[in-house]
Amino acid sequence: MTAAPHPLVSAARALADDLLAPHAARVDQEGVPTSHIEAVRRSGLLGVSAPREYGGADAPAAVTREVAEILAGACCSTWFVQTQHHTPVKLLTQAQLPVRERLLRPLATGELMAGIAFAHVRAFPRVPVRASAGRGGWRFDGTVPWYTGWGLNDVMLLAGVTGADEVVFAFAEAREQPGLRPSPPMRLAALTAARTVSLELDGLWLPEDSVVLRTPQDKFALVDRPRNTNASPAVFGVAEAALRLLDDAGEAKSARALRDRLDEVRRQAYALAAHPVPHERIEERLNLKTRAYDLMRAATTAAIVAGGGRAMGLDGTAQRLAREGMFLLVQGQTSEVREAHLAALAHI
Repeated sequence: MTAAPHPLVSAARALADDLLAPHAARVDQEGVPTSHIEAVRRSGLLGVSAPREYGGADAPAAVTREVAEILAGACCSTWFVQTQHHTPVKLLTQAQLPVRERLLRPLATGELMAGIAFAHVRAFPRVPVRASAGRGGWRFDGTVPWYTGWGLNDVMLLAGVTGADEVVFAFAEAREQPGLRPSPPMRLAALTAARTVSLELDGLWLPEDSVVLRTPQDKFALVDRPRNTNASPAVFGVAEAALRLLDDAGEAKSARALRDRLDEVRRQAYALAAHPVPHERIEERLNLKTRAYDLMRAATTAAIVAGGGRAMGLDGTAQRLAREGMFLLVQGQTSEVREAHLAALAHI
């Protein structure tokens, strides 16, 4: 007898089956609608890892990963918008500053939704966004190259680097305001629907009580490293969605062979993600990450091959999954991940 699924896994499956998957082709072409985000808010999924005392579910990591797989496989654009939310929640959970009491409960319950504007910190020693102290707060100047969910998020977690190489993380309202100007929405080969813009910062001032973390850049890099070297659950979700297309096309034998390999890589990758020292065994993590990419690419390619010419229609699920898979190859990419991936590809 198998245990009943976690309530949030059931909520994710219902959301995927009833809303996300049936409308994924339209969303891919027209953009993630606010109605999708409202449905995510109501589902409780935004609080999956938040503390119970703040209205969250405090679910195990295995539940968080399964939810991510389900959402990404159903509509990767909607998954990508909402996945930004969970890092600010985690940071607030670990903080002991006034901003925690102001924001953690509304973020955990879905009253507010957060985006992130700090991937540029990984470009260090280049500093795209500079943070400077003054007037009882912080001034931010520079360019945030990528910000996803513009017009859908309520707040953003912004980071800049000081002249002393300290990273300052602070919350700002996700709207145009003095010192913050968004670009027009980017047109991308995949996930244009996720409403990604760049942000020009010219003296954006945030008060001291908006700060959630100040940490040396080298310490941030050590903590941040495992987030990018571990295989993403979204990769497994998109691959699994492609394998279901193979099953539906009558290609069960091919689907089964790929699924067996995918399941084994997933098992190893998730076991390593749970390792008590997250910045160890980096080479092994990268190997599993690139193997997951390979299997996702094989699964989405197989779905296109099985679909034939009809797979090329813009309403075709196979081509959309293949483009979403292409996006996942570079999502959160660092130089270390890129070098490992290219080395693996050179030996295929």
